[in-house]
Amino acid sequence: MTERDDFLQENFKPAPDEPPVGAAEDTPPQPWSPSPAAPEQRQPTGQQSQSGYPTPRPQPPVPRGAGYGDETRAFSVSRPDQPPWQRGVLPPETAASRPRPPEPPAPGQRPPEPWRPPRPGPPPGAPPAGWGNYVESIRTSELVPSRRIPPARGWRLAVFKATFGLVNPGQSPDELRQAELEAKVRTLLRGNYKIGVLGKGGVGKTSVAVSVGSILAEQRQDDRVVAIDADTAFGKLGARVDPHVAGSYWDLAADEHLDSFADVRSRVGNNAAGLFVLAGESATLRRRVLDPAIYREATSRLDRHFTISIVDCGSTIDAAVTQEVLRDLDSLIVVSSPWVDGASAAGQTLEYLHNRGMTALLHRTVIVLNDSDGHANIRTRAILAQQFASRGQPVFEVPFDAHLRPGGVIDVAHEMNPKTRRKFLEITAALAEHFAGTADRPRGR
Repeated sequence: MTERDDFLQENFKPAPDEPPVGAAEDTPPQPWSPSPAAPEQRQPTGQQSQSGYPTPRPQPPVPRGAGYGDETRAFSVSRPDQPPWQRGVLPPETAASRPRPPEPPAPGQRPPEPWRPPRPGPPPGAPPAGWGNYVESIRTSELVPSRRIPPARGWRLAVFKATFGLVNPGQSPDELRQAELEAKVRTLLRGNYKIGVLGKGGVGKTSVAVSVGSILAEQRQDDRVVAIDADTAFGKLGARVDPHVAGSYWDLAADEHLDSFADVRSRVGNNAAGLFVLAGESATLRRRVLDPAIYREATSRLDRHFTISIVDCGSTIDAAVTQEVLRDLDSLIVVSSPWVDGASAAGQTLEYLHNRGMTALLHRTVIVLNDSDGHANIRTRAILAQQFASRGQPVFEVPFDAHLRPGGVIDVAHEMNPKTRRKFLEITAALAEHFAGTADRPRGR
């Protein structure tokens, strides 16, 4: 063995923990871990390079594991003489570097809210959120002060006049209630609407029909309202509205040239409130009896020019004309006296409608306890009102009014008692609640 072989054997001997070069390709890659610092080895004496430095020890080739391509890189191993942060070793944790727990809030102080990411804003050039058009952004209610409606009666009106309008107490609760009822009466209505009035003879059925029709005509001046006398037993509806009316069913049905309202106007009468009336047969000589065909022909012509019709029916519910009226009604008023006989007749009317399957009409029916003579017993009236109300129908008690008792033309604006007028206004408002829901439904029930 020559001196060269001894040198190679001493300097190029593989390390004990390194596998042979040929076996590296069959061995899977081992996880990296920092190797312990190897003892410093010196070059043999006398073997230095020409520059005077020791000749570096040759390194074995980097092993390649299974699955690695040619682009596999060799990571350098840290040396023991490098600082810890360069060798990948984190410095030891100190007390100052530990995260401090949040301090509890002081008494009376709200705890800090957790951090939340900011919401994305609108894109550049977009209008701000909630921005409508320019017209909607200008609110009149915020710019113009609200005007209080002056009172119309009572001490509030006296104060308003005494201060020359400087002090305006506004309307009283009673005036506000009346304004609410009048607004209900003026509810929007499309198409024709017919209201029937039923009741036993002598209970004030015709007076109720005229009063309700007059309030409708007074409050709904854009609509024409007509009262129709369908009582075959010498009805007095025309005398309570316009005693000078000359037309009748037969004149209206026989005239084939009723093309305009002016043509119809000559066949009907009217009162000061604007209520029109189609009177029944009043002549006793050669008296003509109303039949369903004449009623149907006359009312069909009235429907072309009148929006609301108040039909005063006879006291016999199973009469032929009354049956024809019931087939075309939208609402019903059942009038009863505050006595047992009148209430019994009203109960029989409601039972008759229920047995005939007219439940939809029953839901739009109101009960009127009319004290036509002023001798009603308060206890009896209260019991009857409770019994009728338990069946689901609204019940209204009309007090005695001397203006309605003797007969003649009914004036709801000037001669009727204010309390009586308020009751009829409430009755009309209850009927008008069904205007919006039943105006467009088909006829026939």
